[in-house]
Parts: sequence; structure tokens; C-alpha cells
Amino acid sequence: MDKRVTKIAKRIKKLRIEKGYSSYENFAWDNEIPRIQYWRMEKGTNFTIRTLLRVLDAHQMTLKDFFEGLEH
Repeated sequence: MDKRVTKIAKRIKKLRIEKGYSSYENFAWDNEIPRIQYWRMEKGTNFTIRTLLRVLDAHQMTLKDFFEGLEH
């Protein structure tokens, strides 16, 4: 797997945990993101930019904030 994708997936999971959600399912439910789609994001498999933007909206983050520090 591409290391960049792995970094993005880990960042998404870290943000969820920092927000106080131990369960990806509860986070997805509370933020109206399909559970399977969100699970795929945390695993780094096949997700869309649109879904990433929904996650960033849930965390009230900009793309710049999200990608800061995720260089190669």
C-alpha cells in the first residue's frame, strides 16, 4: 500500500479518537457518513475525496490543516 494513503488513514483514525469516539461506527453514525465508507477510510482503502471532505467538516478542519505534517 502507498505510504501516503496509510498516513491519511492513520490521521483520520487519530482525529476520531481525539474527538472522543472509541468506535468508528458511532462517529460515522453521528456525522451521517456511511459506516462502511468510513471504515474503509480508516483502513486506507478506496474512498472518495467527497467523503474525506465530509470527515474534515465533522472535525471543522480545512484541507490545509488536515494535510499539514503529512509530507511524503
